[in-house]
Amino acid sequence: MNKNFDRIASIVFLALGILIVVESGKISDSAYGSSIGPKTFPMGLGILLVILSIVLLIETVKYRKTYKIAEEHEDISSPNYKRFLIIFVAALGYVLLLDKLGYVITTFVFLLIGFQTLEKGKWISSILVAGAFSAIIYVGFVNVLGGSLPGLPF
Repeated sequence: MNKNFDRIASIVFLALGILIVVESGKISDSAYGSSIGPKTFPMGLGILLVILSIVLLIETVKYRKTYKIAEEHEDISSPNYKRFLIIFVAALGYVLLLDKLGYVITTFVFLLIGFQTLEKGKWISSILVAGAFSAIIYVGFVNVLGGSLPGLPF
């Protein structure tokens, strides 16, 4: 594991989590009078991302202080910056397009990009899992919990 990469990633994801929380606060409240509005889920995920990023940052700082390992001994070729950048840009796109394209489409595309970035070539399983997850979460949140999420744009 490359602790320098983990430290940088934790800072980047901390900034992304804060952006998600701020932007989800701008999503309009439910027009149906539901106590669970469309911003509840994205805001919860943003807060979770902030918390996990802080935990990772603290762990990397504690690791450095505890073991005092020279960073030149770490395997620099192990982190895959291209994958990280693809998923990071996809997450930014997810935040910016969620309100415009709706939850189902945006989540499906984000998950498909993520799955293909991590494990290329498994298109059928990626499409099935991304589609099922998007649909089940949307139906469960809207119909079972009585909340609302940004719908389809048409």
